[in-house]
Amino acid sequence: MTPAPRRREGDCEMLAVEDALTRVYTNVKMSFYKKIFSRFETRDSTLSAVETFSVEVIHALGTPTINEFARFVNISQANATYKVQSLIEKGYVVKKRSTRDRREYRLSVTDKFHQYNRVSQGYIHELVTRMQERFSPEELEQLTHMLTVMAEELMPDVIPWPKAD
Repeated sequence: MTPAPRRREGDCEMLAVEDALTRVYTNVKMSFYKKIFSRFETRDSTLSAVETFSVEVIHALGTPTINEFARFVNISQANATYKVQSLIEKGYVVKKRSTRDRREYRLSVTDKFHQYNRVSQGYIHELVTRMQERFSPEELEQLTHMLTVMAEELMPDVIPWPKAD
C-alpha cells in the first residue's frame, strides 16, 4: 500500500485558493451559459458550442491566420478552415488580406460577435461593480495586481498578453 503524500506547509491555504478560484471561474461560466441558453428559446443563438469556442479563441488571439488558429487549438488546417468558413457564413468572423503580406489573410471578429460577447462581459462588469461596493480601493488594487501577474506571468503557455502599464 502506497502511503499518502505528506502534507507540506501551506497546502491547506493553496487548496483554499484553488477552491475559491474554481468557484469564481465556474460562477462566471454558469452565468454566461444561463444567458446563452435563454437565447435558444428565442432562437437568437446561431452558434454551436464548438463554434462559440472557436470564435472566442479567434478573438483572444487578436487577428490570427487560419494556420495560427489551427495550431493554437491543435487541429488540422482543413478542420480549422471548415470552422472558420462556418463562422464567416454566420457573420461572426471576417477574413481580411494582410497589409504586410498580401498572400495571407487575417481573421477578425465582427460587431455581431461583439454583441454576442457582451453577454459574458455584462456579468464581469456586474461583478466588478459589486466588488467596488464590497472591497476597499487598496484591496481592489491588490486584486488587480494579482490578476495581472496571473495573466501576464503565470499563464504564458496560454495567450501572451501584452504587459500592462
